[in-house]
Amino acid sequence: MKTKNRITVGWIKKAVVVLAMPAFFMPLAKSQDVALKSNLLYDATTTLNLGLEIGLAPKWTLELPANYNPWEFSRNRKLKHWAIQPEARYWFCERFMGHFMGLHAHVAGYNIGGLKMFGLNENRYEGYLYGAGISYGYQWILSKRWSIEATVGVGYAYLDHAKYPCEKCAEKIGDFTKHYFGPTKAGISLIYIIK
Repeated sequence: MKTKNRITVGWIKKAVVVLAMPAFFMPLAKSQDVALKSNLLYDATTTLNLGLEIGLAPKWTLELPANYNPWEFSRNRKLKHWAIQPEARYWFCERFMGHFMGLHAHVAGYNIGGLKMFGLNENRYEGYLYGAGISYGYQWILSKRWSIEATVGVGYAYLDHAKYPCEKCAEKIGDFTKHYFGPTKAGISLIYIIK
């Protein structure tokens, strides 16, 4: 178990470095080249999240979102996780406006269980996932600095986790892997254009 905790901390440190790197390039940014965003769907699940989107070319942007949920709820219910999901986006009109298609990768660590709404009430799962997918979205301009965006995506994820009964301090049932194909991204994001 200690090895998994070290890996989790290592991945979080790498994610922070990756997400902080664009800040060094912000002084070079031109009009509407950088945006901060928060996914309201993640907010609804008590997941802390922040995204940075950077203009790369007239019709291309790079989105760098990060999510973190450290909370444990009553009756040993938890949706603990961290995740990063960088995405390259192609905009059909111009960046930060209208329709776009995206290609994303994802990596996450999770410790979830005791949640009836997700069918995870019988067991707890602790592990990692890696994968990629494609997405489609649309962004509406609300004002000079504010926008709202809706996006959905599908793809693949490889899950590697340990399975436990939901009771606290229970012995591990076993180690499992799973190949997942299906929805990999969903968002309704509030966006603030920095530059």
